[in-house]
Amino acid sequence: MVAANVAAMFEQSSAHARISVTLEHSETTVKMSSDPNKKRKPKVIRTDGVTVDGKRSRSDNEQEGRYYSEEAEVDLRDPNNDYNLYKETCQDLQRLMAEIQDLKSKGSKDVTAEIEERRIQSCVHFMTLKKLNRLAHIRLKKGRDQTHEAKQKVDAHHLQLQNLLYEVMHLQKEITKCLEFKSQHEEVELVSVEEFYREAPPDISNPQITLNEPHQQTLARLDWELEQRKRLAEKYKESLASREKILKEIEIKKDYLSSLQPRLNNIMQASLPVQEYLAMPFDQVHKQQETARHLPPPLYVLFVQATAYGQACDKRMTVSIEGNVDDAKALFKPPEECQADEESDSDAEEEQTTKRRRPTLGVQLDDKRKEMLKSHPLSVCINLKCKDDSALHLTFYFLINLNILTVKAKMIPASELCTAISAGDLLCPETLLTCLYPKDHGQKTPNPANRYQFDKVGIVSFSDYVVEVGHPYLWVQKLGGLDFPKDQPQPVLAADNSLSASYMEMTMKLLKIRLQSRLALHRQFASLEHGIVPVSSDSQHLFPVKVMSRLIRWSVLPFEDYLELPFTKPVMEAGLAEATHMYYSLLIERATAKLHGVVVLNPGYSATPPIFSLCLSWKGERNASNDDNIRAMESEVNVYYPELYKPKTGFQLLTNQLQRLCVLLDVYLETESHDNSVEGPKEFPQEKMCLRLVRGPNRLKPFKYQHPQGFFSHR
Repeated sequence: MVAANVAAMFEQSSAHARISVTLEHSETTVKMSSDPNKKRKPKVIRTDGVTVDGKRSRSDNEQEGRYYSEEAEVDLRDPNNDYNLYKETCQDLQRLMAEIQDLKSKGSKDVTAEIEERRIQSCVHFMTLKKLNRLAHIRLKKGRDQTHEAKQKVDAHHLQLQNLLYEVMHLQKEITKCLEFKSQHEEVELVSVEEFYREAPPDISNPQITLNEPHQQTLARLDWELEQRKRLAEKYKESLASREKILKEIEIKKDYLSSLQPRLNNIMQASLPVQEYLAMPFDQVHKQQETARHLPPPLYVLFVQATAYGQACDKRMTVSIEGNVDDAKALFKPPEECQADEESDSDAEEEQTTKRRRPTLGVQLDDKRKEMLKSHPLSVCINLKCKDDSALHLTFYFLINLNILTVKAKMIPASELCTAISAGDLLCPETLLTCLYPKDHGQKTPNPANRYQFDKVGIVSFSDYVVEVGHPYLWVQKLGGLDFPKDQPQPVLAADNSLSASYMEMTMKLLKIRLQSRLALHRQFASLEHGIVPVSSDSQHLFPVKVMSRLIRWSVLPFEDYLELPFTKPVMEAGLAEATHMYYSLLIERATAKLHGVVVLNPGYSATPPIFSLCLSWKGERNASNDDNIRAMESEVNVYYPELYKPKTGFQLLTNQLQRLCVLLDVYLETESHDNSVEGPKEFPQEKMCLRLVRGPNRLKPFKYQHPQGFFSHR
């Protein structure tokens, strides 16, 4: 419709003015008078120099014979001029529309011609805008094409760059590999090249060849290095001979110096007053003495007696005090300060009662329990060291409100121990010191007054808190000078030095024995889990050379499983198995015979021997209740254990008992009567020398090994 209206307007305008406008090369701009009432013929001016009168500029005449193309015209036109032309055209079009509106509003018939002229001019402006729109789209398309071409060039250059970078990286890796390559001869420190040619003989250096060939030069230098080392080896032998001679001279001089020792001792004895005058003790000792003044009486007695015992009997034992001294000082304020603090606290509580909620009963009980189990800020630490550098670290605490001492233990082995599954409870701090003295489990408080204190704060069992506060063993109370008779409670903070001194030496020896026994058991269990029974050289004579039975399994046995075994009832009825003991199962096998056993290991091992219960699976189930020989085997390891226990091999008692079990199983199987009706060799040929195979109505077998004769006999 727009095209039809434009054509109609052109037909109407031909009657008024003959205007020939050609828009073949560029846009036009119409300029009219600003006065709408003045009738003036508009002048249409083209940007390429052609007016509406049909006159052409010189440049247009020169381009008259060429083919017209808008794409080519875009390259010749300035976008800024087109933009300015667009703005002027829009302004003129706006102005013409306003003039047409004003002429129509007058309603006069004389203005029709003027309206038509302005319509024609508006159409020309519309054609200019369409022309500019096409040129803009052409410019946009060309810009996109140029951008796409530039992006393709950039992508191509980027791809080339990546290829070059990859090649550079590959070359760098190869160069790095070449530079990092090390030959074995590079580790040998060779003499410099100048020294090599200066000292090496010509038959080795061969300068005519080696100076020009680096490879031959390196080989020659290596040959010279070998020759030099051979010479040095000879010198080393000569030096050893000279060293032996010098050592003999040193021994002679040592003998002479040893004669001076008595005189030196006299000189040292005479210098003792000088040492006392110069105050030889170290600052650390003075600091500990100052800190010890703030210890509670039980810990102070323990500190003094332990220090005295260490100085007199055990130089390896160290005693120290740990904790916050300022907090310890705050516990012993003068009465006036304490009263002032209580008054200030009561005033603060009265002010805050209206601001905060009152705590619940459960929260109050928890706070009271914590206050009841509160320990003194200072603690005494004792470090016991053995000859193999293994150590037992003991930390002693004093519970202020309960008036008892507690201890926490930590074992530090001399070297890294092999991981053994069955040895998990041996070094556990919670069970390490259990039953150091008989029946002292450290789970109950020894102070009878504590049971009434526990009832007030709702503590049912003190054993629930021993992990947090430590174990209150009876021997710990004795070391602190505390004694709790069963009939009456102990007065608060009463400590006896004589009581602590009487228990100190024996307790320290027991602690060292416990440390050594647990470490020895840990090492033994690591071998037992692999089926190896370690027998020391001092115990080899207790067993025959050839033992056929072998340990197959060694594992931990829960206490509940131990109770369910039928052949362990005699041990339970005798009261020799408790929940605090450690239980293990074993399996010794020879051919088709399997000897099952369980071991009760008392925490006081090796002073208290392990107890074995046996069950033999061979031609039926045999145990102590239905086979006297099985009972005799149990007696050999449980009753006659002193034969396997010696001072040097005390911690090897368990492994010696296991080795004896293997020997006893061999004797049991080899002395069994053979069924002559069965053809073929005996399943267990007799390899042990026995004086008599059986004896007595019970047909007991010879289980006792006689050394050094090497035969077995009856007891």
